[in-house]
Amino acid sequence: MAANETLVMALPKGRILAEARPLLEAAGVEPEAEFDDPASRKLKFQTVDGRLELVFVRAFDVATVVAFGGAHLGIAGSDVLMEFGHSEVYAPLDLGIGRCRMAVAEPADMVERDDPQRWSHVRVATKYPEITRRHFAARGVQAECIKLSGSMELAPSLGLCRRIVDLVSTGATLKANGLVEVEQICEVSSRLVANRAALKTRPEELGEWIDRLSGAVNGGGADGG
Repeated sequence: MAANETLVMALPKGRILAEARPLLEAAGVEPEAEFDDPASRKLKFQTVDGRLELVFVRAFDVATVVAFGGAHLGIAGSDVLMEFGHSEVYAPLDLGIGRCRMAVAEPADMVERDDPQRWSHVRVATKYPEITRRHFAARGVQAECIKLSGSMELAPSLGLCRRIVDLVSTGATLKANGLVEVEQICEVSSRLVANRAALKTRPEELGEWIDRLSGAVNGGGADGG
């Protein structure tokens, strides 16, 4: 990262971006008009003050992009940070958005005769094999993980496994697919993340945006110049 290049912030599309938008606005991040155009195919956008560029990245890739220097700042879920454990990424601020939980679920017809405390081995479908293995290993349970990128709820009905580990918000998707939450692994929310090397070489610039977003989270809005 060159010391004089424009700062780059990596953002995920979808629900997280919709929830982050008011915070970004309160922090003084004003992107060009095309940023809010759902028909646009652009992935990189300028901001009005010219000191910050915004790029769209898959939610699961934000932390990786920031860790390897593709962006100086980003918004990433704590689930992604836990899964990949990037030491190059610093997460100074919980933005309080994208709140949900990571949980173990199984078919409703298994619940009455099943006791999670008696498990010694489980096979689960999940997008989060590292978190899953660590969670079960902590209590002496061996977890065999089938990694899927989506549609986890289908795995039991397709005979891949009897249980899944996935993010749960309202529980409506689980219910619609005949599944019941039986164990919570952790709470999840979205964090502001920063590249550690950039924090050392450009502390004032990154610190300003961290402070601005902190003010937005706490209801103070932008206080930078």
